[in-house]
Amino acid sequence: MEIRTVLLIILAVLAAVVIVYFQYFYKSNRKANFNIVLAGLRFFTLLSAFILLVNPKFTKNEYFLEKANLVVLVDNSSSIESGEDEQLITAVSSVTNHTDLNERFQIDQYAFSTELAQGDSLKFDGKSTNISKALSKIDEIYANGTNAIILLTDGNQTLGRDYEFLSLGMNNSIYPVAVGDTTQFEDISIGRVNSNTYAFLKNKFPLEISVNYNGRKPISKTLTISLDGVVQYQQQVDFGENENSKTINELLEAKSVGVKSINVQIASLTNEKNVFNNTREIAVEVIDEKTTVTLVSEIMHPDIGAIKKAIEANEQRVVNIRKPQEALNRVDETDLFVLYQPTNRFKPIYDYLHKSGTNSFTITGTKTSWAFLNSVQNNFFKENFNQPEEIELVLNTAFGSFGLSDFSMDNYPPLLGNLGDIELKVPNDILVHQRIRGVDLDKPLFAILNESTRREAVLFGENIWRWRAQSYRNTQSFVEFDEFMQKLMVYLTSNGKKSRLELDYKLVFENSSEAKIRAYSFDESFIFNDNANLLLEYRSAEANLSRELPMLLKGSYFEADLSDFSPGEYTFTVTNQDENTKRSGVFKILEFNPERLMISTNHEKLQRLAQKAKGSVFYLDEMEDLIVELTDSSEFIPVQKSRQNVVSLIDFKLLLGLMAVTLALEWFLRKYNGLI
Repeated sequence: MEIRTVLLIILAVLAAVVIVYFQYFYKSNRKANFNIVLAGLRFFTLLSAFILLVNPKFTKNEYFLEKANLVVLVDNSSSIESGEDEQLITAVSSVTNHTDLNERFQIDQYAFSTELAQGDSLKFDGKSTNISKALSKIDEIYANGTNAIILLTDGNQTLGRDYEFLSLGMNNSIYPVAVGDTTQFEDISIGRVNSNTYAFLKNKFPLEISVNYNGRKPISKTLTISLDGVVQYQQQVDFGENENSKTINELLEAKSVGVKSINVQIASLTNEKNVFNNTREIAVEVIDEKTTVTLVSEIMHPDIGAIKKAIEANEQRVVNIRKPQEALNRVDETDLFVLYQPTNRFKPIYDYLHKSGTNSFTITGTKTSWAFLNSVQNNFFKENFNQPEEIELVLNTAFGSFGLSDFSMDNYPPLLGNLGDIELKVPNDILVHQRIRGVDLDKPLFAILNESTRREAVLFGENIWRWRAQSYRNTQSFVEFDEFMQKLMVYLTSNGKKSRLELDYKLVFENSSEAKIRAYSFDESFIFNDNANLLLEYRSAEANLSRELPMLLKGSYFEADLSDFSPGEYTFTVTNQDENTKRSGVFKILEFNPERLMISTNHEKLQRLAQKAKGSVFYLDEMEDLIVELTDSSEFIPVQKSRQNVVSLIDFKLLLGLMAVTLALEWFLRKYNGLI
């Protein structure tokens, strides 16, 4: 306690004594004994009040021991082979139950495959391994303090960034424990198999196959390509010590419509340990129709190339770039027109659109002739002040003409257009609204127009190529933007009545972990109905299986997760039980497990990771050496720290209660004895 506080308490006692003396003893005629009782009560009352004003405090030091964190990170994927899993569990137990380690560290155990999970439950059934994600999560969780990470894995990563080049905090030391056999066996395997997603009936489609060989002896093996179980192609492939990779290109003919299974197989080596990577299966959908899109433009612009690439990302669509007169000569082979910044030279095209009812996608910008465009059609009107302006976008989450799935426009750059009011004269659905200089406007930037006989999309701005580029920056892929364009093309090339139940799914899933079916239910006004009761019924003829699965609401769509489905072909029906509307489809899940393609421990990469992260590589039979290194290391010595707490010397409630009691007792005695 501070000296100042002690002096204040002494002064409080003296002040209370002085006040009581003048009140009860100075020139008092009452009995001395009675005065002493009253003076004592008054003294305690005054002293309590003064003590409350002084509020004496003292500092309390608490001492505690801060330990370093020991994180035991265990690979829980199926690449940990039978036999090794028991050794791995024993190794983990030797660390977590070690007395000296528990005294020195705060020990936490995690398991990982695709995701990171805390706990000691190990099943070794993960379908992928993402080491970099697991290490990044640990780095986030233990951002403060000193950390030793024991990474028990075979070092083979099948998903995510390369963990060898991961940047972690300087407070982390990684000690990889290599699990499995480090011997490099002679092996031959099928690498990547590239093919188009779609093929056209009675046409040939390309197949590109990469075959790899890990060995030194000259060999010759047969490569076989089968289509729906029927052998289509065979070739002898030769390898040697200096020739360990070859690429095979072949054309297959699409003879019938449907999803076709393509099996690529290379004959195995004598006594080859891993034969799972000798076979690879993919699928191609054969379709009997082709959509031709004619992009009409008089000017050169980056938008034209971006639109062409986005639309042709689907192999069943072809984009032809024409000038207005050239396009007019090819109208018979056009299913959809994309009109880029129309001028008066587009007049014959618009005449044809009015007569034929062909759907169109109009894109306007600073080179658009608005006087012509306002006069040649009656679907929309725009005042043109001939002043270019950057137009930011506001995505309409209530858009319902077609499903957007996970499409997002986060950080999408503005488009360029001319200022002016816009009026839509036909039924419409606005996908994107305008924002100019931070002000949200009730004006469309991207709209869908629905006439009685045709459909039209209008984009009131140029530089859509920037959107596609931003999509790549966001996701490291053009897929998100291209899929949005595919859905727009499907909508514009369909003249049928819009269904109130729409489905979104892939025809072929490479493995069950990514298998999902999404559905969109709309009410009579074609507004998304989030109260719909959707049920998925699926059937598998191969497994003689028929079951039902409810679809769950996920924001702006319903979703059924099929990640626990076994490989095979399935037919399904989605039913809205409130209205009895149905939509059906078929999909296929391929049997592909990347964990089974690698059998040797990648100890060299684990060694490089350890060197980068101030650690060392150990093996399962060297766990005692690892424990000794951790217990003897000067880097992980527990540190004693102190924490100061300022604590009040008195209990305020108790002191206030004492004041109330003494005042009440003094008042009662004075009243009882007739004193004022």
